[in-house]
Amino acid sequence: FSPDSSWDAAYERELQTFQDIGDAGEIWFGEESMVRIIRWLEKQKVPLDSSVLDIGTGNGVLLIELAKSGYTDLTGIDYSPSAIQLSEKVREKEGMSNIKLKVEDFLAPSAELSGFEICIDKGTFDAISLNPENAVGKRKQYVRSLCSVLKPEGFFLITSCNWTKEELLNEFREGFEILEELPTPKFCFGGRIGNSVTALVFQRK
Repeated sequence: FSPDSSWDAAYERELQTFQDIGDAGEIWFGEESMVRIIRWLEKQKVPLDSSVLDIGTGNGVLLIELAKSGYTDLTGIDYSPSAIQLSEKVREKEGMSNIKLKVEDFLAPSAELSGFEICIDKGTFDAISLNPENAVGKRKQYVRSLCSVLKPEGFFLITSCNWTKEELLNEFREGFEILEELPTPKFCFGGRIGNSVTALVFQRK
């Protein structure tokens, strides 16, 4: 099982579906995670011209929502070329020509990927963590990449369905401090209440 090929296959399918019926496909993590991110940015009065990087943009729908909310400096990266093709089609359909989209491997980011004031991750850190090849090394590399693309004092918003708050605090303890935990839907299983999704905001030191 290589996560790369299966994601690529998933995006290939979505690309096909989009071409067939003009549907942006599955929104990973659902609508409420996008609303939660945008609300937080608005509540913090993050300026609309702040540079935003969507790490693992997938179909690019989060960037479209950010653009509709008035944000103007938006970049999405994904290591899957079919994901970027898909997000380009969604961008065209929505007429959002100012969104920048690039095929990039976040674990080896190109030099021009730097100086962002906000980085957002919905599920990409999860996917990297699931990679059977050297997951620990890849997680460390992810944190290094994040430090290189995000400005000091910049914000990092992560939504994860694999990691608890405590685990994420531990993963990002070098170079980041937690600002707040965002409320996420709770589920109840066997009488115990848990969160299936963790959403945290970090600030780069």
